[in-house]
Amino acid sequence: MEMLNLNREMTRCSDKENEGLSDDGAEKSNENQKKRSKGEKRVSFPPDEHIVSGFAEQRSTDPKADSCLTLTEIMAAYQRNCSIHQVEPKPHILQQLQQGVCVGGSVKCLDLKGERLDHRSCEALEVVLKSLHFDFINLQATQLEENGAASLLDMISYYESTTHLDISDNSSMGTSGWKALAHLIKQSVSLSRLDLCNVPIVAGPAQCISKALSSSRLTVLNLCNAQLSGVPLYTLVGALKTNRTLHELHLANNLLNSYQDALQLGDLLRYNNTLQTLELSNNVVADAGLEELCDGLKWQTTGLQVLLLRNNQITAKGMEHLARTLPVLKVLQVLDLGENLLGNEGIHVIRESLMVNCSVQQLSLTQANITCEGAVALAEFLVENHQIKRLDLRMNDVRLGGLMALSVALKINNSLVHLDLDFIPSQEQKHTRLPRL
Repeated sequence: MEMLNLNREMTRCSDKENEGLSDDGAEKSNENQKKRSKGEKRVSFPPDEHIVSGFAEQRSTDPKADSCLTLTEIMAAYQRNCSIHQVEPKPHILQQLQQGVCVGGSVKCLDLKGERLDHRSCEALEVVLKSLHFDFINLQATQLEENGAASLLDMISYYESTTHLDISDNSSMGTSGWKALAHLIKQSVSLSRLDLCNVPIVAGPAQCISKALSSSRLTVLNLCNAQLSGVPLYTLVGALKTNRTLHELHLANNLLNSYQDALQLGDLLRYNNTLQTLELSNNVVADAGLEELCDGLKWQTTGLQVLLLRNNQITAKGMEHLARTLPVLKVLQVLDLGENLLGNEGIHVIRESLMVNCSVQQLSLTQANITCEGAVALAEFLVENHQIKRLDLRMNDVRLGGLMALSVALKINNSLVHLDLDFIPSQEQKHTRLPRL
């Protein structure tokens, strides 16, 4: 990189040895003057630590300062950089710059997904990252190795190059890459969303990321399939308990269990009232884990609005914990329980609690092993509840009897806007017709 490593301050030699001279010092000074008058010359150097070895390029505070180049000029500069670093320009990058629309130095997207970026290719990108701000930079599956990842992430951090960064599917970033990413998370003013999926976040990286999250400005963090179960999740939650900027946390496909992991997530909900979306789909929270989450949900008075628990091995027994929590919830608006074996029994357990709940507006029960009996119980809930706006019952075995009950309920309920059902077989369509919402 041209300037990123030249951060030492310029110094000059000190004259302190000439101040407060003693009489002996004065005599020596006179002798030196006599020697100089005779033509003798002396040269002195400052100590090694005071020698200027570089200078720091000052970052401009003017948002328009780096946007003076046209896209054509940036393309030419990128090609020159490639020549300097002895790499071929990426045709996909040139194509995106050629077709891009630049408004005040900002371009919608720099999509490098699947492009192999070695260290020299990353260095060549500096002029692009310096000159433009992108709404989204996609570095997914770019085969970043340690030096390249560190250089590229340092550039993005220094030049505030993007608002949304996806660095998923890069599992060889090494220690320097993780440290650079942590620095980016902590220092960036522009970065609001980070996607880091399909990358194992083991103890070391988890610690780096967690420390950075304590003071970051991120609002969305996506850590799907990051092997977070156990110590990494414990470390992450420890930092997020006091975080006051993060609004969305996506933790799908992490094999989170119903014991220690669910306990940590329950503590997160107990102490963090800023988080608005928590995605836990495709884990193993199960009934015991749902109990821990419900204990944390009771403390949510201003925070969590979306809780996604799809495919978590939750059964009717777990609905007992939810039934005790639903009546006291004040802010939860979206609840996804799809792909769990709730059955008709589970719907009966939460039916009355849903009736008195005043916050849930969207309820997903897709593929929850519900038949007509469960649909009738949900119809009774629709009659009494006037906050619900969307109910998803797709991929359930709801037939004529259940459809008729729902049809009657819709004539009474005035809040529901969407009712999602599977295609009704033609033979049954003759016997029932749902009213338009």
